Amino acid sequence: MKIGIVGLPNVGKSTMFNAITNAGAECANYPFCTIEPNVGVVPVPDERLDVLTKMFNAKKTTPAVIEFVDIAGLVKGASKGEGLGNKFLSHIREVDSIVEVVRCFEDSNIVHVDGKIDPIRDIETINLELIFADLETIDKRLEKAKKMLKSDKKYQEEIDILNKIKMNLENGKPARIVELSDEEKDIIKDMFLLTMKPMMYIANISEDEITDVENNENVKKVEEYAKNENAKVIPLCVKIEEELTLLEGNDKKEMLHELGLEESGLDKLIKASYDLLGLMSFLTAGEPEVRAWTIKKGTKAPEAAGKIHSDIQRGFIKAEVITYDELIKCGSMQNAREKGLIRQEGKDYIMKDGDIVLFKFNV
Repeated sequence: MKIGIVGLPNVGKSTMFNAITNAGAECANYPFCTIEPNVGVVPVPDERLDVLTKMFNAKKTTPAVIEFVDIAGLVKGASKGEGLGNKFLSHIREVDSIVEVVRCFEDSNIVHVDGKIDPIRDIETINLELIFADLETIDKRLEKAKKMLKSDKKYQEEIDILNKIKMNLENGKPARIVELSDEEKDIIKDMFLLTMKPMMYIANISEDEITDVENNENVKKVEEYAKNENAKVIPLCVKIEEELTLLEGNDKKEMLHELGLEESGLDKLIKASYDLLGLMSFLTAGEPEVRAWTIKKGTKAPEAAGKIHSDIQRGFIKAEVITYDELIKCGSMQNAREKGLIRQEGKDYIMKDGDIVLFKFNV
């Protein structure tokens, strides 16, 4: 799963990508320093893996991962090819969801592409370019569907859906807030509408505002805007997050403590991004390896087994399942088995986050 990081030039987007991945994306105080998208694969923070690794004395620990793509800066007119607009739109089309970095701090040393700080204007600059691109896509599809309608009346449903989305887009609203049934979503899923993708906003604040975020008027504006889209907002100081990634162990804990934080903003972001995509983890545990496996919420046991190997899905017999919390209370898998807490689940079992599973299969 890929998450695209977007934002106007000089809002802290590439600095945040550096902090997330330590990948060293170029950062410079001028627009378009990011031309090709940088990609970083990062682990999803999961304290359960450390506990299980100690319990099973595992030789290897493998977390779930999520892929972040740092996408080139955007300017007004991108949908018409301005700046690096065509590159921006093609790269964003390939990701599963969008994290939009919004500048909510003042700094006279860092140039703003529009001259002054205005987070809502920045958000609307990007969102409107995505809307314009989607309107163009929909108009082309409508034209095709109307031609096909002459010979096949089933295209009327598609036309109705497209018009419903188009009306919202023309009112400046993204496609993702349009109420559609699963069947209607299936009809248009091959269009890969940009504003249909889940969205989250990062409010980039200054170092001085970390303990006083609730009084940042710019953050309040972003949160109010995001409510209308059912989007999440995470305030963080990108500069400090980058510093935190250079520290490990107790040094990192000490800095977090000094800042009055329980966890880094980036850990919150990665967890929230995982959730934004409707993902969760099931776990496998043993002496060779403790591992988190990524699946969509609502996945049934055989499909989850297929994440490990297609043969396990094909020959699925049953799943032996215990929740993480139950196993920790028991202290060991042996105690859990003796207490009868390991359940036998069949093909219709819907997996839950934190399930510890052993799949039985025969091929």
